[in-house]
Amino acid sequence: MRRSAIIAIACLSAGIWVEAHTFYTTKITWSRDVSRIFYRSCVSCHRPGGSSFSLVTYREARPWAEAIKLEVLERRMPPWNAVKGFGEFKDDRGLTQEDLEIVGEWVEGGAPEVNPLYMPPPADFSAGFDENHAYERRLSVSGDAVIKHPVEAMGIEPGPVPASGEIQVVAHRPDGAVEPLIWLENFNPAYKKTYYFREPLRFSAGTRIEVLPRQGTVSLMIK
Repeated sequence: MRRSAIIAIACLSAGIWVEAHTFYTTKITWSRDVSRIFYRSCVSCHRPGGSSFSLVTYREARPWAEAIKLEVLERRMPPWNAVKGFGEFKDDRGLTQEDLEIVGEWVEGGAPEVNPLYMPPPADFSAGFDENHAYERRLSVSGDAVIKHPVEAMGIEPGPVPASGEIQVVAHRPDGAVEPLIWLENFNPAYKKTYYFREPLRFSAGTRIEVLPRQGTVSLMIK
């Protein structure tokens, strides 16, 4: 065998060995930690037959690890627009700060898989929200608006969002309580949607809805 061929085979073998013995620097793993975040917040779109490439398995997700870290740390994915913790929504797929730290450390530490026995149950793609919203009405609000009659708000939908891409909405109740409704930041109009509250919010007459900046507009979905 020619010397160059022997060297090539030796290099290839060494490369395979290195790949098979990746040195990991984190205890965060796909099976035990990251997959649970993805199953909760990502695979409704990133799955076979979904609207984007699948991230259901480690083999599918691993090649995208660096890109995933960049997208989630920049909060471009999952597309949600609303700031986490400002208002409570039933279909909230936004990532918490802890989620971001887990994904970031997993990627920086070599993106290990560990034992598949630690995997969560398969994601249920049939799950969804089947409420009938046909009888909802829209109450448009911009700047300040005082509610004249009691209403039950099921959700909130952004209208024109200022060029800054940010809008914040709070409710000032007659008893002085202040309730955050929604805060949109770095708004991406491609993902404009109605945000349904985790539980309907009942506003008595005299409740003041404040939208900042004042040129922003939202619609309350009411019954």
